[in-house]
Amino acid sequence: MSSESTPSVLVTEPEFRRAPQVFESTDSLRCIPVKPDEAALSAAIVEHRARYVVVGSVKYESALYATLPRGGVIARFGVGHDGIDKRKATDAGLLCTNTPGVLDASVAEHTALLMLAVARRLHALTAEMTAGTWALGPAGTELRDKTLAVIGSGRIGQATARIASHGFGMRVIGCRRTAPTSNGPSGDWAFVTPDFEAAVREADFVSLHINAEPANIRYIDRHRLAMLPSRACLINTARGAVVDEQALYDALASGGLAGAGLDVFDREPYVPADPSRDLRTLSNVVLTPHVGSNTREANRGMATRALQNVRLAEAGQFEAMDLVNPEVIR
Repeated sequence: MSSESTPSVLVTEPEFRRAPQVFESTDSLRCIPVKPDEAALSAAIVEHRARYVVVGSVKYESALYATLPRGGVIARFGVGHDGIDKRKATDAGLLCTNTPGVLDASVAEHTALLMLAVARRLHALTAEMTAGTWALGPAGTELRDKTLAVIGSGRIGQATARIASHGFGMRVIGCRRTAPTSNGPSGDWAFVTPDFEAAVREADFVSLHINAEPANIRYIDRHRLAMLPSRACLINTARGAVVDEQALYDALASGGLAGAGLDVFDREPYVPADPSRDLRTLSNVVLTPHVGSNTREANRGMATRALQNVRLAEAGQFEAMDLVNPEVIR
C-alpha cells in the first residue's frame, strides 16, 4: 500500500510517546504525532485530510467535531471518555471508542500501591528520609483483615477486589447501582450492595472505580464523606471529577478521614480550586500524576486496541468496535 493511499491516523503526542513502537510499526496505517490541544488537532486533520484520531484525556469541546469528517473515528487511548462530547460526536456522525480491558491490571495494581503507601505513611517517611531524619514516627497499619469498599464493581473494581482479597487477605464489599442477583458472597466479595452507606459503614479503605458521567460529578461530597469512618482512607484512581476536592481536604485536615491516595484530579495538572485547601500540603495524602494506566504493558495494549478500532472502521465492521456512542450506527 503506497503512503498516499495509507489512511492517516493522528495520535496526540503524549499518547504517541507512551507506545511509539506500536504506532511506528503498523504498515496498514500511517500514524502521525500531533499536539493534543483542540486547535492544533483540528488544523492537523485538515492538513493531513485525516479521518481518524487517537486522543488522551484532554477535553474536546467543539472544533474537533466540526472538522473530522462524518464516519471518522475518535479513538480514546484509555477507558474514561468524559473528555469527548458523545452527543456532539454522534450528531456529527463520528464513531467514538475506548480501550476496555487492557489496563485493568495496571490501574488495579496502582490502586493497591496507593493503599499500601497510605497505610504505611510512605509520603511522610520518604520526606523525612530525604530531609536526613531517621525516625520511626507513628506506626503504619496492615491491610490484612481490613475492610475495603470498592465503589463501582466493573472490570477495574473487580481486579482491585481480587488483589485485595487474595493478595492481602482483605474483606471486600462492592457497591454498584444495580442490586446483585444474589445476596450471598460471590467470588472476591463479602457482599455487593447498591447502598453506598451500607458499603462504607465498616470500611478501612474506600476505593473509587466509577466514571465521570454527569450523575457521578462530585459523587463523593461532604455528605458521603461524612458516612466514612474517621479511620478510613479514600483511594481514587477513577476520575478526579467524582470527588469534591475541597470537601475532601477539609475531612483530611480535620481528622474526619485518616488519609487519601489520589491519582486523578478535577483539574490536571493538579491545581487546587481553593489555594488554601491544597492537597499537596497534607502529610496524610499520597499523590501521583494520573499514572494508573502508565505501564509498558498497558500502553502497548491501549495503542493496539485503539488502532484495532480504526481498522474495524476502515473495514466497515462497526458492530465489532469498542463504541462508547453505539447510537451513531443505529
